[in-house]
Amino acid sequence: MNNNNYFGKPIFPGTPLYSENTPVPNQTTQMALPIEQSYIENILRLNKGKNIRVHMTFPDSTEFRDREFSGIIEQSGRDHIILRDPKTGTWELLLMIYVDFITFDEEINYSEDFVPNN
Repeated sequence: MNNNNYFGKPIFPGTPLYSENTPVPNQTTQMALPIEQSYIENILRLNKGKNIRVHMTFPDSTEFRDREFSGIIEQSGRDHIILRDPKTGTWELLLMIYVDFITFDEEINYSEDFVPNN
């Protein structure tokens, strides 16, 4: 295997070029990543402290394929939900990738601020 195509180059991707001690961005550093908005994460954060039921599917599981988790929203992130079950005292970290839908026991708090202007 010949790595000279990549490692033989004097400048690695993302390394700024310099012209008279002033950095000039190269092609890699000029690309702007899109701003990521996670609507589910924001809605869950607005409803922190509320009781929910999270319906999830685990396609590769032979023991349980479809499950429902109940509890109070403690935290949420881009890829997870943390629930606390007050009945059992357990805490659960649920991965968003397996979420089918979420059911709230009361009205959902929602803010138009999280919807981008088109």
